[in-house]
Amino acid sequence: MTKKRLLITGASGCIGHYISEALINNTEHELYLLVRDPNKLKINTTKRPGITILQGDMQEIKNFSNLLKTIDTAVLTATSWGGDNIFDINVYKTIQLMNLLNPERCEQVIYFSTASVLNHDNQPLKEAGEIGTDYIRSKYDCLHKIENLAIFPKITTVFPTLVLGGDAQKPYSHLTSGIPEVTKYINIIRFLKADGSFHFIHGQDIATVIQYLIDYPPQTGDPRRFVLGQTGLTVDQAIEQVCAFLGKKIYFRIPLSLGLANVIITLFRIQMAAWDRFCMNYRHFTYSNAINPNSFDLPNYCANMSDVLKISGVENNK
Repeated sequence: MTKKRLLITGASGCIGHYISEALINNTEHELYLLVRDPNKLKINTTKRPGITILQGDMQEIKNFSNLLKTIDTAVLTATSWGGDNIFDINVYKTIQLMNLLNPERCEQVIYFSTASVLNHDNQPLKEAGEIGTDYIRSKYDCLHKIENLAIFPKITTVFPTLVLGGDAQKPYSHLTSGIPEVTKYINIIRFLKADGSFHFIHGQDIATVIQYLIDYPPQTGDPRRFVLGQTGLTVDQAIEQVCAFLGKKIYFRIPLSLGLANVIITLFRIQMAAWDRFCMNYRHFTYSNAINPNSFDLPNYCANMSDVLKISGVENNK
């Protein structure tokens, strides 16, 4: 495999940790890891030569302009989740970085968006741009703006679904940190029935896919947008799998209707943002042709709810 010069932004984040670790362990590529605080990078960056830590952030990306001109593949995981500078980082500085790459040399930009900006057919979801959170609207805006860039034909956009991950050496995703708490309520949850569906994907499986895309970049005419997720699950299927893992029997199930939810919201005067209400009505966050390591005949690390619970440290009570 040809040795490449790679840039990974957001290397100290959950997904960034998994990707950086995979590339250190499994490749000989020359790696440049951009982090704001090197102390937050917990993986072994001295394991082999060819690994350089770049201390800085996206707001200072122009300071690395000379290096960016020499990059063969850029993996852009850095993101701002909120705050006053969210659009500056997630849109304008991200575009500035892409413009600083040399479109003659750089063979691929792997840009991390979010599946929340897509509808079931993997097309932009207009509500995401109109009433989404600042984070979602910033990703929606960037998705449209990158189409005008000189390097756009080389951009591979990935859209992670619900992200799992984290361990003693990596920061936990928001979703993973809450799983053990949810299982405490399984004796109530198992008797409820809900209309909804979703995908999830673990950071290690994301890293496997990204490493494959780096080594085998899409060619002219190939798809360049990929939703990252395991096979879609209904909420009821997920509850059944959790109950099977925990050895809990389901004797009956009470449907949770949207009408009941709206009555509760009105009765208790619960304040809901427009995006939250939209999500409650939309319910089915599933997408066409979601990919995972199995899509490339590679092994999945976390493919089902049993894997999720084991990895999250939940004990099997059967």
